[in-house]
Amino acid sequence: MSRNRWLAAALALLLAFGCTGERVTDPGAGGDAPGNEDPGGGDPGGRNEPVSLRVLGHGPVPERYTAEVAVRDGWAYTTTWGRRTAVGNAVKIWDVSGRTPVLVDSLIIDGATTTGDVQISDDGALLVVATEYVPGSIVVFDRSDPARPRRLSRFQAASTRNGVHTVKLGRVDGRLYAFLAVNPDPPQLVVVDLTEPAAPEEVLVRPMGNPFVHDVFVRDGLLFTAVWHDGVTIWGIGPPYGGSPSDPVLLGNVKTVGGSVHNIWLYHDGSSRRYAFVGEERPGTLGQSSAGDIHVVDLSDLAAPVEVAFFRLPSAGTHNFVMDEPRGVLYAAYYNGGVVALDVRGDLGACTAAERSEDGRCDLARMGRLIGRGLHDIGQPVYVWGVQLAGDALYASDMLSGLFKLDVSALRR
Repeated sequence: MSRNRWLAAALALLLAFGCTGERVTDPGAGGDAPGNEDPGGGDPGGRNEPVSLRVLGHGPVPERYTAEVAVRDGWAYTTTWGRRTAVGNAVKIWDVSGRTPVLVDSLIIDGATTTGDVQISDDGALLVVATEYVPGSIVVFDRSDPARPRRLSRFQAASTRNGVHTVKLGRVDGRLYAFLAVNPDPPQLVVVDLTEPAAPEEVLVRPMGNPFVHDVFVRDGLLFTAVWHDGVTIWGIGPPYGGSPSDPVLLGNVKTVGGSVHNIWLYHDGSSRRYAFVGEERPGTLGQSSAGDIHVVDLSDLAAPVEVAFFRLPSAGTHNFVMDEPRGVLYAAYYNGGVVALDVRGDLGACTAAERSEDGRCDLARMGRLIGRGLHDIGQPVYVWGVQLAGDALYASDMLSGLFKLDVSALRR
């Protein structure tokens, strides 16, 4: 495809779906406050009423659409998306040590119109931000002073030119890597060694995805790639599975019901049971509507993973996840539906006939697995992009209004 034809196609795609994959028909639209719909939770007998996640505080961002959130040690960083009254080239820095997030400063990243994904390294030393669109990159900051991150480097190459949609960090054999999902055309996974953060080194470029590779999840020598209608692909990138970040070994693949695989979270409850929670993102309208289920994939056999369960919230669709693994609680951003908390302990593929869908999968809503909801009933529209957990607080980034801090202590007892 010629460069001009590609640019025209890419522009049409971006206008149709925005950076998050949703169809944006009116990015400035609001809509009625959600909260009157059927919450879709509790068991059929009504024994389990979901806990209301109380708002502790709100940090407003009126001039930009807020995107992802990362939190550590009393500090939060939120990125920005697309164009509102200002372009999405800012990373907001928040002091979240108190009840209400306090905006301290902003990082402005030149050449970006979206700073969609943000990550903090496992040792807290680095902040990494993905930028879109052309030319795409990742920008690496030192967090020695978390209130004033210092720029160390920017990785920008031919492989990232079309825009880095998401970035996730993972440590393999003691080395820190960034796993980048790059926009079409072609969609591709790019892996960058950040062991020397001032001098990032590209170690892998691999086309994949139909039509996107959207996100990844890295843990315990495994790499999961969200490749949209091609499903979830599982790779070995270290012990005990073989392979490496520069030479992944294919282990398995599963195509979840409905396709549109957007994001993945691996859950290991300490037993032999492992599940991948898979977010499905269907078209929606920013600020008004969304669609897409959470799918549960049994990973007992990595070569033959199988979808065993799902969760559906009427009139809303899921986006990004975070897990309270010791307590077995999955928190999911649900766009116009706010925030959802699910009990994911035990065997999620074991349910009664009344709790099964017609296609045989267990329905987590019918099983009474919905145990908490937030931001769906606060008297204003929300469109929640991301969630992060720190202690008894859940941080939720709302595209429309900024950063919320929610109390989840009732679910951590």
